[in-house]
Amino acid sequence: MRWLLGLLLCCATPAAATIDAWPALHDVVGVAPDDVLNIRSDPSAASAIIGTLAHDAEGIEVIRPSEDFDWGLVNTGEGTGWVSLRYVVPQPGQWFGQIPRVRGCFGTEPFWSLDFSREVPTYSEPDHEEVLTLGHEMMSLNRRDRAAFLMSGDAGPAQLIVTYVACTDGMSDREYGLTADFLRQTGEGPALVSGCCSLAGR
Repeated sequence: MRWLLGLLLCCATPAAATIDAWPALHDVVGVAPDDVLNIRSDPSAASAIIGTLAHDAEGIEVIRPSEDFDWGLVNTGEGTGWVSLRYVVPQPGQWFGQIPRVRGCFGTEPFWSLDFSREVPTYSEPDHEEVLTLGHEMMSLNRRDRAAFLMSGDAGPAQLIVTYVACTDGMSDREYGLTADFLRQTGEGPALVSGCCSLAGR
């Protein structure tokens, strides 16, 4: 029986490593060039159309699937909507347990943002902007839902912790699938801000 248990555990490990990640970036497929992919108010073809995506749209962040995995939640305008998962495919190289490729993190009161879309990470507040140096990136040793980004700034080390937990920005009805906790050194000592992260930017 021990060998059977060992075999099951061995076989389970690779399978777990390829669990789909949510959120994930997707590309629109299977839509005619003269058509669009509808974004609907609810995960149903009978619900109202509240937005559209171009037939060749790429890098669409799908936050999570519906319970039946037929629809995916996306941000549109100041809220969210649903697209049919038949017409979007995930970009390669995304799985649960991989360091998330965040493009931006942000929060409110105080308003702050951490922009990864530039050549170097940039931290911003209304009256302050600081270029950071990115050092190590790592997943937690005992959690598949948590990653750390170690950086340094003008006043010393900085650390971003990203967790796969649903998040709202506090300013709209948009939803995100990643939370952020950013700790940095300032001239007045350590400061911690919290918020959300996006794979596609805001």
